[in-house]
Amino acid sequence: MARATTTRQRIIVTAAGWAIGLLIFFPILWTVLTSFKTEAQAIADPPLFLNFDWTLENYVTVQERSNYFLHFWNSVVISVGSTVIGLVIAIPAAWSMAFVPAKRTKDILMWMLSTKMLPAVGVLVPIYLIFRDLGLLDTRIGLVIVLTMINLPIIIWMLFTYFREIPGDILEAARMDGASLRAEILYVLTPMAVPGIASTLLLNIILAWNEAFWTLNLTAAKAAPLTAFVASYSSPEGLFYAKLSAASTMAIAPILILGWFSQKQLVRGLTFGAVK
Repeated sequence: MARATTTRQRIIVTAAGWAIGLLIFFPILWTVLTSFKTEAQAIADPPLFLNFDWTLENYVTVQERSNYFLHFWNSVVISVGSTVIGLVIAIPAAWSMAFVPAKRTKDILMWMLSTKMLPAVGVLVPIYLIFRDLGLLDTRIGLVIVLTMINLPIIIWMLFTYFREIPGDILEAARMDGASLRAEILYVLTPMAVPGIASTLLLNIILAWNEAFWTLNLTAAKAAPLTAFVASYSSPEGLFYAKLSAASTMAIAPILILGWFSQKQLVRGLTFGAVK
């Protein structure tokens, strides 16, 4: 009887998981399908699911109108650059908080996390003016700086949680063997925390890749990433749904592929590093 109940529960949980997964995935599927429709078919009523004339016209138009590869390269540089710089700053900070905690360490961690609750629009004007005066508007380095600051609290929190799982005795043994602080972090701590660092890196690349508010307000053309590339298909004349869907598909495809191949690390980072 107990075994039958357990089996029934597993079936219900599995069915619920598939239902939720399909519900979340449907907007992506609909966007991909719409990208292969004509503009008339994209706004047809009732909506056309599979019974439409498939076309690559939207992708050709998008390629002719915009330099997709420039936007793609900007996204790669900005997301990877901000994440790497964030790791360089966060690893020593997380090490200090995990292994040499002070009285206010928890308060500092909570304060850093609270900065993520600040509405971005509240600091847009001062940051915009600072960037204008420093010549950082519409530059990759400017966006790298902003996205590093935005995601740094998350990086530190995740690494701090991972580092706390590493026995302090190992680091103490390294110090007794004469390891310097630099050697302790680089050659002892970092190799042991590779899974945590990898999941943190992947998650923050995704966050930086999908960031739209700052990229739309601090760039124009030269450093515009794929988020700005997608937004360019909204005009005063209206939305071009089919072309917008094609641009969106081209923008999300690289990060979806990355997420698919690294899903185990991402799930571990979300459930163990970020939540625990």
